[in-house]
Amino acid sequence: MRLTFLGTGTSFGVPQIGCGCAVCRSTDPRDKRTRSGAVLEAHGATLLIDTPPELRLQLISAGVSRIDAVLYTHEHADHINGIDDLRIFSQRQPLPIYGPQETLERLRASFNYIFDDGVRPFEGTSKPRLAMHATEPNHPIFVAGIEVLPLAFQHGHLRVFGYRIGSLAYITDVKTIEPSERERLRGLDVLVLNALWWRPHPTHMSISEAIDTARSLGARRTYLTHLTHETGHAELESKLPAGILPAYDGLTVEVG
Repeated sequence: MRLTFLGTGTSFGVPQIGCGCAVCRSTDPRDKRTRSGAVLEAHGATLLIDTPPELRLQLISAGVSRIDAVLYTHEHADHINGIDDLRIFSQRQPLPIYGPQETLERLRASFNYIFDDGVRPFEGTSKPRLAMHATEPNHPIFVAGIEVLPLAFQHGHLRVFGYRIGSLAYITDVKTIEPSERERLRGLDVLVLNALWWRPHPTHMSISEAIDTARSLGARRTYLTHLTHETGHAELESKLPAGILPAYDGLTVEVG
C-alpha cells in the first residue's frame, strides 16, 4: 500500500498571498504547500482523499492518471473545491464518492450543476458524473475492493471523517481524538495527523497536541500535515521527536 501526499497546507496554502515571511520566501520545495489531499494505492485500486482546489496540478505532479473512488473528510472549501477536476475520471461511468451525509449534501447544494440530472452539458461538453454514497462512522465499507473504516471527529461545529485503511490512518482537521476512537487507531504503521502550528487553535491540533496524540496512539511512523507558513519544513523536522515527521507535497510513503 502506498500513500502520496498531494497537498499538505492549510486553506491559505504556502506561500500565503501577500506574505513575505521566511517560509513563504523559502527556496526549499518542501515549503511549497498546496491545500491538503492525498492518494492511496492498494490492491490495484487508487483512492483519492478530498478534492482540494489545486487538484489538477497535484495529480499531474504526482503522475496520477486513474482514480477509482473519492473519500471526503468534510465540506470546507479547501477540501472540496477541486471537484470539477473529477470530470476526466468519470467519462465512461459515474465515479463513486463517499463521505459524511452532511458533506455530500453540501456538495449537492454547492455544485448543483453536477448533481442535478436536469442540468445537461451542452453537446460536446461534459461535467463530472459522480455517484454519492453516505457513510457512517465505525461501519466498515468496501471501496474499490479496499476495506475502509470511517471514523468521526469534531472540527468546530462540523463533523469530520478520518479513515483507517489497514495499518494506515489519515486524520485531518481535528482538535481531539476521543478515547473511543483511540481504540480503533491501535496497531498503526502510518498515522497522518493535522498539526497547524505550535500555539493553540480552537478547531485544529497544535503541533504539540499532535505529538502528544501520536505518542499515545503508538503508530510506528506519524506524518504531520495541514501545516502553515509558521513552520518551515527543515526547522520543524529538527524539532520533532523520532518517529514523527512533517509531510510535504509529493511525499510518497510505503505502508505496511
